Amino acid sequence: MRLAQRAQGIGASPTLAMNARAKEMKKQGIDVLSFTVGEPDFNTPAPIAEAGIAAIREGFTRYTPAAGIPELKEAICAKLKRDNGLEYAPGDVVVANGAKHAIYNALQALIDEGDEVIIPAPYWVSYTEMVKLNGGVPVIVPTRAENGFKLTPSDLKAALTQRTRAIFINSPNNPTGAVYSRRELEELVQILVPRDVVIISDEVYEKLLYDGATFTSVAALGPEVKDLTVTINGVSKTYAMTGWRIGYAAAPRALAQAMANIQSHATSNPNSIAQKAAVAALTGSQEPVQQMLAEFARRRQRMVTGINALPGLSCGTPEGAFYVFADVASLFGRTLRGQKITGSVSLAELFLVEAHVAVVPGAAFGDDRYVRFSYATSLATIDEGLARLHAVLSEVR
Repeated sequence: MRLAQRAQGIGASPTLAMNARAKEMKKQGIDVLSFTVGEPDFNTPAPIAEAGIAAIREGFTRYTPAAGIPELKEAICAKLKRDNGLEYAPGDVVVANGAKHAIYNALQALIDEGDEVIIPAPYWVSYTEMVKLNGGVPVIVPTRAENGFKLTPSDLKAALTQRTRAIFINSPNNPTGAVYSRRELEELVQILVPRDVVIISDEVYEKLLYDGATFTSVAALGPEVKDLTVTINGVSKTYAMTGWRIGYAAAPRALAQAMANIQSHATSNPNSIAQKAAVAALTGSQEPVQQMLAEFARRRQRMVTGINALPGLSCGTPEGAFYVFADVASLFGRTLRGQKITGSVSLAELFLVEAHVAVVPGAAFGDDRYVRFSYATSLATIDEGLARLHAVLSEVR
């Protein structure tokens, strides 16, 4: 059977692939500790779960409007105004099957064959593949640790061409945890707005901030910026609702309508029950979010301290999200138990086989010098995983 060219050029998500391999090893009775998937290990807060149960009991199990129920769209608009200083009407909002789906809808509506999309690296693994699936050309712009893994105005200018259609800005960032300041974003949009470049602002980690870091929504930088911005968010990371699959986009009306039309033919509405739960998440008490954040902060410090104590690894302290991007380049060219370490992929393989610890190679995020650790797991798992790695890394020659 012949596959379409678009399918032949796309690989599976490296994050999910590594997590699946770790799960398979666990089924075989191997005690694998996974730091792969960005999924809070907390249960969905009880009031949110109860709202979903109530929806089932009340028979709210049929089709809804393709772009989301009015109640949820209104809750999203209220959230954007309250938290981000953004004025949107329900017609500007599209509720999707997760933030990933919202991004895909946006690219479907924006990208023509050959259009370029700027993606600062390190980047979330799906950005490049989604651009390619829509006929676009990913333009990867490396960032540097000394700049906090943030795109600089000079690097942005160098990447712009006549074919530039859009840019991804992900703050807080997956995988680095970098958070752009308001001033840093202003310097970028001053370059982008005159060029009419659409900004896809991925803000799914906005509530996961540490050490006094503050969050700025790109669209809040002014009306001209808002007119060129697609704001992407969701409930998965903030409310431990990854499996509920509710994300959303807020965009200029014409773009939002196009995205809604696309979704109506691709998937129809998001899960009706999950939509009711998302309303409860956005309108209810935010105390569970603060409790989870406090625990993430403890885990972050334990992970950062532990990684910097590992032979050959080093990392900075992330300002947001729940990942540590660890520099492992000093290990390249050396050997571990007879195996040569040639890059982040081979190192991640050795960690899995020799230490039974799963991480995601930095090559998946566009920078082979690093591996990503997720600390969305217990302190006990972090301590045990780091101890295993320390024992194995002490044998590097």
